[in-house]
Amino acid sequence: MGRNVLLIEDEPNIIEAIRFILSRDGWSVQTHSDGRNAFDAVRTRKPDLVILDVMLPGRSGFEILHDIRADAETQTLPVLMLTAKGQTKDREMATKLGVDRFMSKPFSNADVLAAVRELAGS
Repeated sequence: MGRNVLLIEDEPNIIEAIRFILSRDGWSVQTHSDGRNAFDAVRTRKPDLVILDVMLPGRSGFEILHDIRADAETQTLPVLMLTAKGQTKDREMATKLGVDRFMSKPFSNADVLAAVRELAGS
């Protein structure tokens, strides 16, 4: 597996934090912040892993995850989902839709890096 991550997140501080953490570890991090065309970005950029926020402008991360899992080209793509809520119902919905890992904000740098490494099998 390569080391290309697509981060779908709309909060600039979180984008910069995750980009810094992963870039330092040798990952190439592309970002996208609009839910309306996020799935198109996944198909076009062909990442090795997606980090997906739940609350995005235009469409929710749950809708995007549904599209990822429903498409033959992306259905096995590892997805780490982030949420500010961390409520049980959000975790249950993400699990039902086929998320690989779920993480609540705020998160530690070490936790994000460990989750990405685990999902990538490195």
